[in-house]
Amino acid sequence: MNKFKTHPWSSEENPTEDAIRNILKNEGLNPYSWSNSPGDVYSVHSHSYHKVLYVVQGSITFGFPDDKQQVTMHPGDRLELSPGVQHDAVVGPVGVVCLEAHRS
Repeated sequence: MNKFKTHPWSSEENPTEDAIRNILKNEGLNPYSWSNSPGDVYSVHSHSYHKVLYVVQGSITFGFPDDKQQVTMHPGDRLELSPGVQHDAVVGPVGVVCLEAHRS
C-alpha cells in the first residue's frame, strides 16, 4: 500500500477552486481552504487521518523523510496521504492556496 499518492491535474482547462471543490464533494468529502506565504515551512509531522489535498494557486513542496522523496505540487495537483505518514512542506515563491479534506 502506498503511503502517499500524487496525481497531476489532467484536464486541459485550468483548475479553479470551484472545480476542485466539486471533485472533492462528489467523493463525499467536505473540503476547506488554507493558505500560506512564500517560504513558510512545516516541520516533519503526521496526521491520524487520511488527507486529500489539492493545490489551487501557487506551489508547495512536500518532503517524505522516511522515503527520502520530495514532490512539488502546482495548481490542480492532488496529494493523498495515508494516516501516520511523516512529511514536511515548504511553500513556493508566490505562496500557496490549498483545498483539503479528510477521509475517516
